Formats: sequence, structure tokens, C-alpha cells
Amino acid sequence: MLALPPGWAAFQWVVLVLVLTLHSSLSHEILHGHPFGSERASTVLGVVQPGLFVPYLRFKALHLAHHRDANLTDPYDDPETNYLDPEIWAGLALWQRRVLTFNNTLFGRMTIGPFIGMKSFLASDLQRIMRGEREVALHWLAHLPGVVLTVWLVSLSAMPIWSYLLACYAALSVLRIRTFLEHQAHERASGRSVIIEDRGPLAFLFLNNNYHVVHHMHPRVSWHKLPAIYRARQARFVRMNQGYVYRSYGQVFAKHLFRCKDPVAHPLWQRPEK
Repeated sequence: MLALPPGWAAFQWVVLVLVLTLHSSLSHEILHGHPFGSERASTVLGVVQPGLFVPYLRFKALHLAHHRDANLTDPYDDPETNYLDPEIWAGLALWQRRVLTFNNTLFGRMTIGPFIGMKSFLASDLQRIMRGEREVALHWLAHLPGVVLTVWLVSLSAMPIWSYLLACYAALSVLRIRTFLEHQAHERASGRSVIIEDRGPLAFLFLNNNYHVVHHMHPRVSWHKLPAIYRARQARFVRMNQGYVYRSYGQVFAKHLFRCKDPVAHPLWQRPEK
């Protein structure tokens, strides 16, 4: 895509965003062991991330921790949750609450969501590195050669670096459509993961991760098998996740583009007794 002539710049940029989005979805497949069973081969394939912002090894470590289903949506133990401890929420300034409430709409998640997510992610990892967590530092060091290689290749093309960085941000924005309501607060772990019965372009970009409860139940199953597994046991999956189902991403946009999907403070959270 970077080799297209200047007159194709707008088309080039849009396709680049889609390619970066798809690459992130492929990276998700790789960390779950597809197409290789070998962890070393998967790491070699995944370590260069043209999306720049998220090191593959950090993504892998945090995402596999997220797959401990008993901790889904936990404000502390689920590294991918957007819920806050109600006590933390109560202590925030009014402007912070307004920003995070806006971030709980789909429009907010797609516009400021990548910035909020990356700010939190970078701050957390920097704290871990400062505390001496060598593994986190090594994950970031392993990411740097891929960043240098990608930026060098972009510098050889007609695309400005700022435009490429904007495409990386836009790809994170598209990915926020998928992650926006993947999980909800629910008393039962099985009721926390969504089903979006979509077979369109977004479902392909997300490699069928819209069948999210199926993915959490069968994380080692490759993406192209998820729809068939869902269709074969549809009633069971819907019963299991307490009817947390959307017909399509169109329905998600219609319901939540400018309306919050749920509160920022975890509605069922109770701090464990010491």
C-alpha cells in the first residue's frame, strides 16, 4: 500500500487503516496458537507490529490474563476491562467523570477511546518497569526493532510519518467497535461475553471475534470455525450468556453511538474483604 502513487493518497490511507485493523485481529489469532502450535514460531510471526502502539508480547501477556473468565470485568484483575472500582469513580473530578462517561458511548470509544486506553496502558507499564518488572521491559525492547523497521519503510514512501501514525490511531479506533461491548458486568462469568450475529465486513475485519462467548469458551479454535460452532449450538450459547446478543454491528451503532452502554463504575463490584 505504501508504494501507490501520490494521487491515490486518500484511498491508500483508508485501505491502510483496514489492513492495520486486520493485522491486529491476526495478531490475536497468533497469540492463541494459530496457525502454528509453536510458541516460538508465533512470536517470530507476531513480534513486528506495524500498528506501532502495542507490543505483541505485552498484548499476549495481558490478553491471556483476560481469558481467566472468572475475572472478566474485574476492575483490578481483568487487564482489558473499562469498568472502575466505584470508590475510584467516586473520587474522580467532575471533568474526569464526564470524559469517561463520554468514552462509554461508541462514538466516544472510537474518538478518544484509543488515547485514553493507550495513556492508561503506557502509564501502567511504565510503573511496572520502574518497579523492576524485567519481563515488561523486555517486551517493550523486543517491540522496538519492529517500530524502527516500520518507520524506516514509511520514510521511504510518499506517505508522511504523521499520516501513518494517524492511520495507526484510526485502526485502534475501528478495533474499539469490537471491544466496545464484548463484556458486561454480570453475576455469572458465562453471562459476561457478548454474541453479535454479524457476518459482514466488520465481522471479517475482527475475524469473527463478534462471537465472543464462543471464543472465550473455545480460545484455541481458529477464527473461521467460530460461526459454525455458534450455529450448531446457538440456543445453548444464548442461554449461557443470558441473552446478551445483538443481531449486527448496525444494531450496536443504532443503540450506543451516542448512548452509554452501562455505567463506568462497576455496578456489581464489591471490594474483597481483607
